[in-house]
Amino acid sequence: MLNPLAQELNDTLRGTVAGELLSDLGTRIFFPRGIISQGGEAKQFGKVANATIGTTIISGKPAILPSVQKYAPELSSAEFVSYAPTAGNPDLRKKWKELMLKKNPGLAGKSTSNPVVVPGLTAGISYLSDLFIDANHPLLAANPSWDNYSLVVETRRGAELHTFNMFHNGGFDIDSFKTAMEIEAKSGSVRVLLNFPQNPSGYSPTNEEAKQIVAVVKELAERGVKIIVWDDDAYFGLNYEEDIYPQSLFAEFADLHENVLAVKVDGPTKEDFVWGFRCGFLTFAGKGISDEQYLALEKKLMGLIRSSVSCSSTPSQSISLKAFSEPKIEEEKKAFRDMLEKRYKKVRAFVNSHESSVLEPLPFNSGYFMSFKTKCNAEDLRLKILHEKQIGTISIDESTLRVAFSSVDEDKIDQVYSAIYAAAEEM
Repeated sequence: MLNPLAQELNDTLRGTVAGELLSDLGTRIFFPRGIISQGGEAKQFGKVANATIGTTIISGKPAILPSVQKYAPELSSAEFVSYAPTAGNPDLRKKWKELMLKKNPGLAGKSTSNPVVVPGLTAGISYLSDLFIDANHPLLAANPSWDNYSLVVETRRGAELHTFNMFHNGGFDIDSFKTAMEIEAKSGSVRVLLNFPQNPSGYSPTNEEAKQIVAVVKELAERGVKIIVWDDDAYFGLNYEEDIYPQSLFAEFADLHENVLAVKVDGPTKEDFVWGFRCGFLTFAGKGISDEQYLALEKKLMGLIRSSVSCSSTPSQSISLKAFSEPKIEEEKKAFRDMLEKRYKKVRAFVNSHESSVLEPLPFNSGYFMSFKTKCNAEDLRLKILHEKQIGTISIDESTLRVAFSSVDEDKIDQVYSAIYAAAEEM
């Protein structure tokens, strides 16, 4: 029997694409009126004392050991060691939404939820799987894909990960995508994940390809198919060629049709070069979804956060919020982006000028990576490169070898790729 709070949220979402796409767990989950909820009320009304949260308070402030404080002296104890709200620091959520709108002008005038803070983008993918994926509802993603999708969807959630072919004739395989979407649509609903720039290939769609992707989704939605699109934007903004769709596709899906629910999975991890902060965001958008319904989705998400990690890390949220207000941050980020672009161009020049009977570079134009389609076993090749050439790479599957040029200094790129090509030929 459903908890009354879960039923209340389900009633709020009834009749929306979000409500119809919920998984078994998504239907059951709710945010309890327990310690966190009561503690929030006490913060507002407990003027004499707040004896709700298990923290040590001295004169109204969280206690902090001097041996801890000295490593971040500019943060107050509250910014450093106190619990963050379940959905994240409200000022950070507001700031991230402002930045999201600035980076995606196509969102102007379109309604979205407030971003909810999650402990990293992987956690965001995992929570979305909890909400919308189960044994009866598979997720569709590209092949090749980041291996963690399979771990989350298949191993953790007991669901199926279906795939479409990512590339054809040097670009995005729109025909494979359309065919796979049509097959999924036979059930009446589609759950699809789009990751651009893509991991492991380092590819983003051209402007024309982006239009075609959106058109496929819209056509199905107009036929009555319920669709949720997860936009995994981990590497957002790292584009190195001119003809790349410049925004997140979330901006296109946000109000595409009443039958489409869009979710943006993003964060400062790669965009702002703070990989270990484990701070990400989930933002929902859908045509006709009200603020009350967005709040219901937020509360279901908060229930998942509360029942797993309780809340995301406070220091990373506090530092991010402060950094976003620094006047030089965009200039500093541009310097790093320019450095990555130089590495990309050097890799591009190398693979364009070298041929191999074993390696075929997959299309790449953005992000942190590029990958090879291998005619030998990719894991065998990885081990050979590692032990004989002392160079680390990643075998994504039996025929895909990923190379993260983001982590190779520019002056070592020719050496690294020469070794990879040589090892492949030796196979």
